[in-house]
Amino acid sequence: MDNNKPIGIFDSGIGGTSIWREIHHLLPNEKTIYLADSKNAPYGEKSKQEIIRLSMKNTDFLLNQDCKLIVVACNTATTNAIRELRAKYDVPFIGIEPAIKPAAINSRTQIIGILATKGTLNSELFHKTTEMFHDTKIIEQIGYGLVELIENGQIESPEMTQLLHSYLDPMIEANIDFLVLGCSHYPYLIPQIRKIIPNHIHIIDSGLAVARQTQNLLNEIGFNSDNNNKPVFYTNTNPEVLQTIVGSNYAVQEKDF
Repeated sequence: MDNNKPIGIFDSGIGGTSIWREIHHLLPNEKTIYLADSKNAPYGEKSKQEIIRLSMKNTDFLLNQDCKLIVVACNTATTNAIRELRAKYDVPFIGIEPAIKPAAINSRTQIIGILATKGTLNSELFHKTTEMFHDTKIIEQIGYGLVELIENGQIESPEMTQLLHSYLDPMIEANIDFLVLGCSHYPYLIPQIRKIIPNHIHIIDSGLAVARQTQNLLNEIGFNSDNNNKPVFYTNTNPEVLQTIVGSNYAVQEKDF
């Protein structure tokens, strides 16, 4: 295999760029191709079969770009579709799951909160994970409307602040000491969240863990690149929002896929 082939990354929109950023920081010599399926965001409200179909469509696109490894930078797609992706395609996949384990292990109050999409919280994989920590009270909250506001560039809008208060205030009252962000879009809300929750509540997302897992897999199978290529970004709608997120140093291409 050509080690200099790119790493493919997809998400139901711009949120997975929080994962891409960690991968790019840890593996700067790897070429990355990021695919934002913003036209179909959010995945969290869709059926399992539709999530699988969209995930396969995204995978087909990235494989046509000759990717050597695919990162499913979407909690909903991982928890609902990664088993089917691994069964169908002969390429390594890395998924992203809510970081419940470190929160549950380190919680002193044994009460943690998780903010995620409906598709993630209702998935079989999520339920299997939470069952491992029956001594910890897990307060689940679906983040209705958050992805849509982020995709529309309204991260700091009054509507966002109002929604976050409605989701987080009950968790604060319940005495959580860890907040798990179970959607790759949500790290972009950390500055907003920090204004709402007390300082003693730790926020955990999965970005760095996924980047390290990607690094470990590349080392294990000997697929490391020694090139230093600029990342490539594709979106199927609203390129201005993705451009704002990744910055002017990188080109964003709008493509129908």
